[in-house]
Amino acid sequence: MRLMYILVVTVALLGAGAMPVTAASELTISASPHQAHIGDVVIFNGTVSGITTIAVYLFVIGPDLDTRGVTLDNLNIPAGRGLFTTAPVQLSDGSWTYTWDTSVILGEMKPGNYTVYVVSSPIDRSRYVREDFATAEVEFLASDKPAAETPTGPGIPVVAVGAGAVLGLCLSRMQRKIK
Repeated sequence: MRLMYILVVTVALLGAGAMPVTAASELTISASPHQAHIGDVVIFNGTVSGITTIAVYLFVIGPDLDTRGVTLDNLNIPAGRGLFTTAPVQLSDGSWTYTWDTSVILGEMKPGNYTVYVVSSPIDRSRYVREDFATAEVEFLASDKPAAETPTGPGIPVVAVGAGAVLGLCLSRMQRKIK
C-alpha cells in the first residue's frame, strides 16, 4: 500500500512538471503625445502577450467622467456591458493602435488629466478584479482653436423683420397722434 502511495505521488509530481505553464496575459499601452489640447489627436499603441485575442478594449477616466470609465468616442456612455472602444490586435505580433481624435467625440471634455485603460476583456473599471490592464496618462489643455461661431438660425432674420415692422407701425401711430 505504501509503495502504491509513493508511486501515485511520484507520477503526480512528474505529470505536473510536464504540464505546460500558462503564461499570464500582459498588456502595454503608450500615448503620443502625453500633453495635448482638447480637439487634438492622440495615438495609443501597445501590445498583448500571453493570450490570443482579436481586439483590446479601451476606456477613459478624467474630470467629471464616470469613475467606472467611459468610451473614448462618447464621454456620456459608461464603459462596460458591451459598450467599449475597441482596437484590433495584429495576430502576428500582438500589437494594436488606436487613434483618438478628440475633436469628434460626443460629450464635454474639460482640461485636466485623463487616464486611458486598455483591458483584454470587456469589463469596466469597477468590476475588474485581475491585474490584466495597463494605463496611459494624457494631460489635456484647453483648446488652442477659437470656438466655432454658432450660425444664426433661419428664424432670427424673420423675427427681426417682424419686430422692425411692429416698431415701425408703433412709431407711425405715435407721429399721427402728435400732429
